[in-house]
Amino acid sequence: MAHIPERRSLRRRLRPYFTVFDLPLTLILAMLVTISMVTMMSAGADFPDRVEHQIRNFLLSFAVMWVAANIAPQTLMRLAVPVYAIGVALLVAVAMFGLIKKGAQRWLHIGVIDIQPSEIMKIGLPLMLAWYFQTRAQVAGWRHYIVAAVILMIPVALIMEQPDLGTSLLVASSGLYVIFLAGLSWKAIVAVAVSVLAFLPIGWSMMHDYQRQRVMTLIDPTSDPLGKGFHIIQSIIAIGSGGLTGKGYMQGTQGYLEFVPERTTDFVFSVYSEEFGLVGNLFLLFVYLLLIGRGLMIAANAPNTFGRLLAGSIAMIFFTYAFVNMGMVAGILPVVGVPLPFMSYGGTAFITLGLGAGILMSIQRHRKLVQT
Repeated sequence: MAHIPERRSLRRRLRPYFTVFDLPLTLILAMLVTISMVTMMSAGADFPDRVEHQIRNFLLSFAVMWVAANIAPQTLMRLAVPVYAIGVALLVAVAMFGLIKKGAQRWLHIGVIDIQPSEIMKIGLPLMLAWYFQTRAQVAGWRHYIVAAVILMIPVALIMEQPDLGTSLLVASSGLYVIFLAGLSWKAIVAVAVSVLAFLPIGWSMMHDYQRQRVMTLIDPTSDPLGKGFHIIQSIIAIGSGGLTGKGYMQGTQGYLEFVPERTTDFVFSVYSEEFGLVGNLFLLFVYLLLIGRGLMIAANAPNTFGRLLAGSIAMIFFTYAFVNMGMVAGILPVVGVPLPFMSYGGTAFITLGLGAGILMSIQRHRKLVQT
């Protein structure tokens, strides 16, 4: 019977690795995953293996989340500079000899797979900036904010050159949230906002043709109803036709009859809205508010500057994903290719979001430890 104590000893050693999940955050993610699967079975009914592939994406995201949740914040701090440096190096490699797909040079062929290095910076940039301000927590001045801005601008500029407006927006937001949470004064924020407004005419001339077209389509989608404006028009029709309670599960016509393009990826929210209506939308918004609120609560309870800035940035990244996606689907923001978090089909986005959720769990788990 000696094997019984051995089994108990093994369980005790393994238990810490499986108790890393923050219960409130796990339950919120479970609700989003459930909503996603229900919607995907409707939106992807005529896509071969789409539901099965989405389950695979969930499992990969869960595995990444588990690994990240088991990495201590001290280790994340040590990884910050190498991850950022590797990410920038890969972005430079993309600019020099990256693969071109659909008119954009965003991928790098390594071995037998193609990777998109810009995805690394969605976590790598806030990780680097959180480390930077942690090491200067007692002496942060305006010079440090200038250095932080340079750290932010390097990967964002490289991503915009690919071109990839959606990813550059997400990466820039993730870094700006860290800088803001680090204590940037409102005077500086107003000055930056005024500078951005003054730069808009020059920025317009520097934009790619497709980016300017997206802005013009946002202003008047009916100017090209069968071309550039088709996505937005059909999406707005789908959302509006859902009414108060929706047409019913798998009863949506815009999605089922394939009027809504990309209905399993960027425009999955329009399918959900048509079938579940305003009531369903309010529930989904409530779940996202719970997700963001839990992330901000973890940030508030973090034991040091690094954990507070990183957790706060990740929580606000979730907000940016949801706000930009719903805004572009509803026709109030340009279409920039941002997925709805934990809802849209896609492995890369799920892995990135799962990594962010795992980091939140790690910070929450180590909140009572005194870290330096």
